[in-house]
Amino acid sequence: MSKLLKALALVGAVAMAVPAFAKSTVMVGGEEMFPTKTIVENAVKSADHTTLVTAVKAAGLVDTLSGKGPFTVFAPVNSAFAALPAGTVDTLLKPENKSQLTGVLTYHVVAGRVTADDLKWWIKKGHGTAELKTVAGGKLWASMNGPNNIVLKDEHGGWANITIYDVMQSNGVIHAIDKVLLPNS
Repeated sequence: MSKLLKALALVGAVAMAVPAFAKSTVMVGGEEMFPTKTIVENAVKSADHTTLVTAVKAAGLVDTLSGKGPFTVFAPVNSAFAALPAGTVDTLLKPENKSQLTGVLTYHVVAGRVTADDLKWWIKKGHGTAELKTVAGGKLWASMNGPNNIVLKDEHGGWANITIYDVMQSNGVIHAIDKVLLPNS
């Protein structure tokens, strides 16, 4: 009888622990983003990131962002690209501008899985600012704009709000942002 009780207790403990470890989905661009999918597999489903997906394909970054990672992607929404000067996106998408496009896109990527809690901790530790090194080799600066909103500053002094946090992926995390960040080069 005691073996049966121990077994039932173990099953109950495991059943209660499973939800604590389960990863939940987040809605982005009208679609569920699944933490078991890669950055690219989820991004292609988001109606808010069609311009970004087109740019990632044009830059030849699909395989990279589908790889093991982990990567943190600060993903501009379509309206962020639309806010750029007229013709900018079309120019960047031309084959002869692939290296420039790649530079802009990889400026939005940080190595590792950086969550909102990580950013908040680094901002606190940095007395109000956290410096992030991008895959492109540039720098971004994160700071708080109010008690809960994290903003990013690029090398040109432009600012982007993180609008959706912690969209977990099998190979990293995505944070949706409302502006395109621009590197110095």
